[in-house]
Amino acid sequence: MIRRPATFLPSLSPFVALYVSRFAGGFGFIILATLLPKYIEVLDPSAVTVVGLTLSAGVVIGLFTTGFTLSSGLAVVPIAWWGDRGDKRRVLVAALALGIVVYAAYPLVETSLGFVLLRVVQGLTFVGISLMSLGLVGQLATTGTRANYIGKANAWAFAASIVGSLSAGILYDRYGFGPVFTVVTAVFVVATALVWVALPGDDTVVDGFPFSDLALNRRILTVATFRTQYAVAVTLVRTWVPIFAGVSAATGGLAYGGLAVSLTVVAEKFTNMLSQPTMGRLSDRYGRAAFVAAGGTGYGVVAVAVPFAPSVGASLGLPATLPLLGPLSPAFLPLVALSGLLGVADSLREPASMALFADEGTDSGGVASSFGVRDLLWRPGSIAGPLLGGWLMTEVGMGWVFYVGGAFALTGVAAFLATLVVLHGPNALSEW
Repeated sequence: MIRRPATFLPSLSPFVALYVSRFAGGFGFIILATLLPKYIEVLDPSAVTVVGLTLSAGVVIGLFTTGFTLSSGLAVVPIAWWGDRGDKRRVLVAALALGIVVYAAYPLVETSLGFVLLRVVQGLTFVGISLMSLGLVGQLATTGTRANYIGKANAWAFAASIVGSLSAGILYDRYGFGPVFTVVTAVFVVATALVWVALPGDDTVVDGFPFSDLALNRRILTVATFRTQYAVAVTLVRTWVPIFAGVSAATGGLAYGGLAVSLTVVAEKFTNMLSQPTMGRLSDRYGRAAFVAAGGTGYGVVAVAVPFAPSVGASLGLPATLPLLGPLSPAFLPLVALSGLLGVADSLREPASMALFADEGTDSGGVASSFGVRDLLWRPGSIAGPLLGGWLMTEVGMGWVFYVGGAFALTGVAAFLATLVVLHGPNALSEW
């Protein structure tokens, strides 16, 4: 590894710039996720022929999401390598600048093919912002403060999800696509300017291909035993909480309206946002591995409890009607509370887990690649989870989505602890 003269200064301004870039990336992502049904209605996808291959309307609709997923997955390795080999600040600025172009173009799109192409490019900018911002936060922070700073960065991303999910529909209903994306583009312009002004050039250049070494890193392999299983758990539970709240009773749900469903989603994001900086600071002090294990265990236990929300509400005699929300059921308040607890549990795990990857990447000089490995470990479970959840919901029952999701979290913790002891000794839980 070739070292450049150190230029990073231990001031707040670089972190603020990185936090705003995290906000911008999350804000753009959630805006598109919220407005995706509107684009399906407006563009009215039909069969298209590309290079002699005819794609059905259903496949085109699927590409509205898959285009983003595939491009973001394929971009992880080259973008992370580019950041570690060069200047992560420049890569982050390039990703943000590309985001300005992409989000400014969304109101102009008139065809399904154009929308899919924009989603592909959006996947590239999302990965660039995510990997470079987290990599720079991990590189700027010291070992004793890393999880706390990562927790703060994640809190900004959760804030973007909350603001974006609540505001996108309101702005669209009143003003249409144009003003919505004007706001998103403005956020990206501010983030780009802050990163350009507040962040000096990166201070490391890495020779070789860091992924090859990090993929065999013993600590990363140990965390992988947990992360690959936990990805299934989170994807199942996080996806199916709003489904459970919103679908009809005939399919095992509670049939709540849109606002009530949104509140169940926001509860998890809000508690996670509030808790992450504190949990990160505590994991810096008391050990990362213990917080990963505690967070995974808590998430699994709470997930298993979600299907019992109706019986809990009934036994406590909770109201079935609430102001502004109208008729619901006694299950609503327990479900919101359980969703909030899921956020608290995940806030124990996430900054500690990210800091572990940042620790290993910083030590080897490949911090962006380390976060790239972390991203790749998540993807198989995040792809398989929805397929498994759909089958469980229709063939076995709604409750089993949460039982299986909780089980994956708990078995992930068990595998992590067993591997930790075998490979690193019985004291590793407190030493990491």
